[in-house]
Amino acid sequence: MKSPITFRDATLADIDAVVALIESAYRGEVSRAGWTTEADILDGQRTDIAEMSQIISGIRSRVRLAFQSERLVGCVRIEQEENAGYIGMVSVSPTMQSAGIGRQVLAEAERVIRDELRLTRARMTVIGQRDTLIAWYERRGYSVSGKRQPFPYGQPRAGLPKRADLYFEVLEKSFELPL
Repeated sequence: MKSPITFRDATLADIDAVVALIESAYRGEVSRAGWTTEADILDGQRTDIAEMSQIISGIRSRVRLAFQSERLVGCVRIEQEENAGYIGMVSVSPTMQSAGIGRQVLAEAERVIRDELRLTRARMTVIGQRDTLIAWYERRGYSVSGKRQPFPYGQPRAGLPKRADLYFEVLEKSFELPL
């Protein structure tokens, strides 16, 4: 029987491990071991130490870490916006994807947004060409809002695009607040 997933907020001491996990889930050859890779559409980095430091140190942001048997297996970025919680960088170790960890990481982010931040809506952006990933979120109750955001071409922190038609779809999900 597998050990349960436990969660905690990241600290500055976790930055190197968090960056390594996110990079492995999205970029480079190692990311191809999982299904969430962006290696076919983007080169370069997905995040860096400076960005993670800013998020972890932020007043309205955090990174939740997922552990299984004390091993870091996933993470998610949560930002408190004016009337929604933003979910980003949902990451699971590529060799552990398709084991239900991503569902648990997403559910934890939603719990934080609903129960701790007391917000009734979650929002995220997903590269529009990632149909399989968008469908995965739709199966978890997210809807494509019809809003799109441009891809930040020319910003190396966002990665090095391999195609010229990238954009972000905005996905949203509403919640009932607990009593």
